[in-house]
Amino acid sequence: MTFALALLPAALLLAGFPIHLVLLSAAAAFVAFVAEMPATVLHQAMFGGVESFALLSVPFFLFAGEVMVRGGLAARIVAWVQALVGRVPGSLALATVGTSTVIGAMSGSSAAATATCGRLLLPPLVRQGYPRPLAAGIVAASAGIDIVIPPSIAMILYGVTAEQSIPRLFLAGIVPGLLLAGFMAAFLLAHALLAGVKAEGSFSLARAARATLSCLWALGMPAIVFGGIYGGVFSPTEAAGIACVYAMLVSLLVYRDIGPRELFRIAGNSMAMTAQILVIVAAAAVFGWMLTTSGVPQAAVAWIGGFDLAPWQLLLAVNILLLLVGCVIDPASAILVLTPLLLPIVTHAGVDPIHFGIIMTVNLSIGMFTPPFGLNLFILQSMFRIPVGELYRGVLPFIAVQCAALACITYIPSLSLWLGGG
Repeated sequence: MTFALALLPAALLLAGFPIHLVLLSAAAAFVAFVAEMPATVLHQAMFGGVESFALLSVPFFLFAGEVMVRGGLAARIVAWVQALVGRVPGSLALATVGTSTVIGAMSGSSAAATATCGRLLLPPLVRQGYPRPLAAGIVAASAGIDIVIPPSIAMILYGVTAEQSIPRLFLAGIVPGLLLAGFMAAFLLAHALLAGVKAEGSFSLARAARATLSCLWALGMPAIVFGGIYGGVFSPTEAAGIACVYAMLVSLLVYRDIGPRELFRIAGNSMAMTAQILVIVAAAAVFGWMLTTSGVPQAAVAWIGGFDLAPWQLLLAVNILLLLVGCVIDPASAILVLTPLLLPIVTHAGVDPIHFGIIMTVNLSIGMFTPPFGLNLFILQSMFRIPVGELYRGVLPFIAVQCAALACITYIPSLSLWLGGG
């Protein structure tokens, strides 16, 4: 019976069931046939999983990011980044990386960055001479950085699941997020120099100043959020609420790119995305309770300990596992399901939980554009009808580039703990 229950989640997942139904079915079967407990424990675990003050920040940050990105802000960010890198060879590709990074500091949504940068930058990249597969790869891989750059929904979910400080996780994600962007920029600059790609424009101090002034209100949101959190003025959840108010005021009264009707549509979309995330949170809480009750984490720690792996070997194995999982499961689901299982193993080996949270987030950010099921690839395919084979070819070099950055982040803990360690 125990073996059959172990196979049940895998069988349901392969059959195409939604992840929350997979988790709930496994937990329900455990309660009915193994633990012989009353079914009310499922309800208690589900509601207990979403009964967290920190989770209130998820809908707020989602809504604030959607308002800022859909309110015409993305075009201003593109103009600002292009004005700063206009003289550099391959400036348009570098502007794609820079734009995704800035959008990540406002929304934390890789899907939003993929759609926005794809619409604004993929056609110009192709016109400038980049092969379409490579141009799509630039957009998809750059957007993956967004779930690492704080405020990050993935880090909030990890913090809640692992019972770690969300402000510390946000701080810890800054340097790794910038490192991913830096590795991407270095690769694209080298490609531009070798392929003879010229700069999109020229640098002008006046143009840069105008673009900065146009973008100043938008850049104020991450400044207010992080300044308030680390200045001790408000908590991350309160900061998310303030970000919502700020985003609405700027979009409605300053930029005036959206009206009240569009604002309600954005609110509806954000509500739907929040519901999708929280139903997985609730199901994962039940699944985590099942794992803990059945002693799986303790058994896994003992089993791994029997191999006598060095910490670097354990982290290598965990990275490979997370990269494979990221290919087929979205980051939220992977974090909620795997954190209770993997965290005891790595902490037993002496890995800092904050550092591991960044390792997990970076791995899953790479999964956002890794074949076969990277979400960013599906978004670009639906938007531009690019054949899947082309998309797969286009992202391959960027998977290698970001895996190199992942190796640095994994084996140089100070990159994460320098800001987020204390």
